[in-house]
Amino acid sequence: MKTSSPWRLGRRLAPWLSSLVAAGLCLSSAHVRAQDAYPAKPIHMVLSTSPGGGADITMRIIAPKLQERLGQPVVIENRPGASGMIAGAYVARQPADGYTFLVDIASFPVNPALYPRMGYDPFKDLAPVTQNIQAPNVLLVPPGSPVKSVGGFITYAKARKGAMSYASSGNGSAQHLAMELFKLQEGIELTHVPYKGGGAALADVMAGHVDAYIGFLPTAAPGIKSGRLIALATTGKTRDPSTPNLPTMAEAGVAGFVSYDWNGVFAPAATPRPIIDRIQREIAAILAEPDVKARLAEMGSEPVASTPEQFGKFLHQEAAKWAKVVKDARISVE
Repeated sequence: MKTSSPWRLGRRLAPWLSSLVAAGLCLSSAHVRAQDAYPAKPIHMVLSTSPGGGADITMRIIAPKLQERLGQPVVIENRPGASGMIAGAYVARQPADGYTFLVDIASFPVNPALYPRMGYDPFKDLAPVTQNIQAPNVLLVPPGSPVKSVGGFITYAKARKGAMSYASSGNGSAQHLAMELFKLQEGIELTHVPYKGGGAALADVMAGHVDAYIGFLPTAAPGIKSGRLIALATTGKTRDPSTPNLPTMAEAGVAGFVSYDWNGVFAPAATPRPIIDRIQREIAAILAEPDVKARLAEMGSEPVASTPEQFGKFLHQEAAKWAKVVKDARISVE
């Protein structure tokens, strides 16, 4: 039986290999051209929250300017519910072609600790693009409360031994976890009263039906200014410019206590990196515009515009931090 020499075999394979290489180069060139032409159709920003919320307002500030920069319509879709998981699961299943993005909030890194059966993995099925903004929360009490400071709150709560109540915008919400962190750090007992949304929670704090609430500062600001809410401290690393006379929780004696609400943009995991970088650059440039910064400041929000790497690191830090709170406070939502 005759066998072909390596030289003859190489000659036979050479045309086939050349065709294969040429096809690969054509596909690669087509892929590059497709990215160069991006975007070629409308881009959909799928929000995990309802219209009128902080993330919705933020994106409606960004979207018109992003549309101008990209030369294609930017469509906002609200798909609220299930702590953001309805929108998250939807975007995770979309083609990774740069035409569908998720806009999610502080529940994103917390959900895996609260919901073992999410149906998707937010850290594997979605890729961070950029954190848009952050805004501190604020510790609130009703106007008739005997508590006038954070130290006074801690002393009063310890004396009452669980008789004090606190509201949240829902079981497992950022506000719920922030108060549980406060409880753990200071060794106080409070009774949790969950509401279906921050508006209902704020209303009952104003009315004195519950004793305390850690709420979103921009939302609480009108009540604070009118005297219908008493603010004790904000939860940011530094004092908020909108409330310069209000101390941070750390300044008030709760060492290291930091809790922000935030929103950011995510893409399906396999989205090409050049597309992710393009969207991040455009949003960062928009957030740096003076009129945008002024509008966000009016809301009590601070632009962040992080890179994908910075945003990813932040998400993993948040996940570890709040998973510990969920475990230590024995929080269950299922």
